[in-house]
Amino acid sequence: MDRRAFIGALTGGLLAAPLAAEAQPAGKVYRIAFLGSTGYASQMEAFRAGLRDLGYVQGQNLLIEFRWAQGNDQRLPQLAAELVQWKPDVLVTHGPSGALAAKRATDTIPIVLGAIGEAVAVGAVEGLARPGGNVTGLSFFVSELSAKRLEVLKEALPRLSRVGVL
Repeated sequence: MDRRAFIGALTGGLLAAPLAAEAQPAGKVYRIAFLGSTGYASQMEAFRAGLRDLGYVQGQNLLIEFRWAQGNDQRLPQLAAELVQWKPDVLVTHGPSGALAAKRATDTIPIVLGAIGEAVAVGAVEGLARPGGNVTGLSFFVSELSAKRLEVLKEALPRLSRVGVL
């Protein structure tokens, strides 16, 4: 399996069917590094379960290393540097502080943003269409997408005349 397919599985399982159908390379142990302000035990267990469903078993063909700043975002740069020294195949993080700490720590290891608000505005990526560098992931609250969302809604519901947004 190539690196892009592996990263795709991390960002929501969009490649679940092709990955499940593919044979696992013998002997390859993938390394996933997680960096965050706080740990999310229930989400991490769901993540592990999803990977198991795709044939990735922690301790067999998968290693996962976590670093949590315990709510102190000033620790994130140091923790990111530690994870980079571990040489993971991919570094997963969330939020602007985690994204920027990871981006400063490496320009070669792929970084997947689990969730971030305005990725362009905070400097995590160069642009939405072409993020550039080694950072990709999920961005929400993107102001330039608001008009496009309304456009798609109007296309789906042509008789729509009023829309309320909170």
